[in-house]
Amino acid sequence: MVNVRARVPFKVGQRSDIAADLLSFNGLESGKEHVALIFQGADQRAEPPLVRMHSECLTGDVFHSSRCDCGEQLDETIEKMGQQGGVLLYLRQEGRGIGLYNKIDAYELQSQGMNTYEANNHLGFGDDLREFSEAALMLKALGIDAIRLITNNPKKIRELEELGIVITEVVGTKAHVKEGNENYLKTKASHGKHRFHFD
Repeated sequence: MVNVRARVPFKVGQRSDIAADLLSFNGLESGKEHVALIFQGADQRAEPPLVRMHSECLTGDVFHSSRCDCGEQLDETIEKMGQQGGVLLYLRQEGRGIGLYNKIDAYELQSQGMNTYEANNHLGFGDDLREFSEAALMLKALGIDAIRLITNNPKKIRELEELGIVITEVVGTKAHVKEGNENYLKTKASHGKHRFHFD
């Protein structure tokens, strides 16, 4: 199932010494081009490995939008895995699974006063259409069936466990509050039950 592996260097914040193996996969039923990044950190004794499932967010990951905290969570994860090692699964399911163009429509509704969930619902979508069965298949293809999961999202915990992945520890990310996203984060905490700790 693992297709191609290539070594890729990263620069995150002040660090330019991070590298990971970037893996592609074949045989994924959805046809989506999910990838895994395998980080070999300084501390290789930690078992099971750190794992984060990060759903693609063009606006946050690439353009650093202030509407969300996705890019900051991604950077935090890469820095952590650069030190400790781990597996980052980058999943191509933009906008909680509704796609990029629909996400832009949802942004317009949020500008009119809806929260992120209300906007998705108004467009005819559920709260979160992402699913993680292919993430579980990717882990199993890498020989991983027990992990320390980096997430604040109980949906990810529940679904991975239902798919047969043993989660020995849940490692939260920081609440990356910035101008423009505080209400978004509070909505994720109250409605989506994300486990944030606000100062």
